Amino acid sequence: MRPSCCKNEEYMETRIALIGIIVENTDSIMQLNNLLHEYGAYIIGRMGIPYRNKGVNIISVAIDAPQDIINALSGKIGRLEGITAKTVYSNII
Repeated sequence: MRPSCCKNEEYMETRIALIGIIVENTDSIMQLNNLLHEYGAYIIGRMGIPYRNKGVNIISVAIDAPQDIINALSGKIGRLEGITAKTVYSNII
């Protein structure tokens, strides 16, 4: 099932990517989880690590989606208050 953001999308080639997320503001976690749920159809897996010594949470999200979907998700995550996101793309298409 495609997320609501992408229902009318035609078939496109997908890419594998890893989105690295650092959460410094826990007030934004609900918004982050809502975004990840919205794009859940594309998410292969995710891992979260609370790093209590520094007071941050580190999350990695593996995703297989069209590049514009990956860019949209990463951009939306990066605009959340106190959250940083960077994306690394595989060369495999």
